[in-house]
Amino acid sequence: MAFVKRREDAHPDFFAAEAAGLRWLADGGAPTVDVLEVAADHIVLERLDSVRPTPDAARRFGALLARTHDSGAPRFGSPPAGFDGTLFIGSRTMSSVEHDRWGEFYAQERVLPYLRVAVDAGTVTRDEADLVERACSVVADGSFDSTDPPARLHGDLWTGNVLWTRGGVTVIDPAAHGGHRETDLAMLSLFGCPHLEHLLDGYQEQHALAPGAEERVPLHQLHPLAVHAAGHGRSYGVALADAATRTLALA
Repeated sequence: MAFVKRREDAHPDFFAAEAAGLRWLADGGAPTVDVLEVAADHIVLERLDSVRPTPDAARRFGALLARTHDSGAPRFGSPPAGFDGTLFIGSRTMSSVEHDRWGEFYAQERVLPYLRVAVDAGTVTRDEADLVERACSVVADGSFDSTDPPARLHGDLWTGNVLWTRGGVTVIDPAAHGGHRETDLAMLSLFGCPHLEHLLDGYQEQHALAPGAEERVPLHQLHPLAVHAAGHGRSYGVALADAATRTLALA
């Protein structure tokens, strides 16, 4: 059985980026949906049957996610290996400009581009944008940089892209790139993944997070909130400004 996603007006790289991301994550150990076929206007995936989420499945997925992150990426912002086209998060394009420092990458490539779209769309006020820009300046200056190397991220790991199947969790629809491991985890927290506490326990058993990770969640939610503020309404603009305020308080 197969599942077909088709868009006649898709960017030529849209489905190719999805396929490359899934394969790259699978190479790193992630439980990903199998890609059966890909073309410019469609992708054919393995069809998955959903089951009820369980704590055990969440814990196993947490460990696999940690191993995937640990499989790494060349630099912050690196695209999936062998892919040199345009990246996407949802239907929006996403930068593949690479950086050696995480904070510089995160502010310049993952927050500010979507903030500008949100301001133009009217979902973020000018005062809120100033607040987010101040937070991005602190982030870009290296206040939250660490020695942790680039992780191999799913990149769009909200609960809708985490499918619970008979074989355990399977992930779909990545925006895969090299980034900070806490960004994937913060996105899971933002959108309410079932049994998140068990998932995090499994993650920590495989790779202990740096002290203060829980306090840094708002920092790592700046990216998904900026993306959502760009296209999903005013409430995300308010949440983005709140995350910026909390980020500044950490600095």
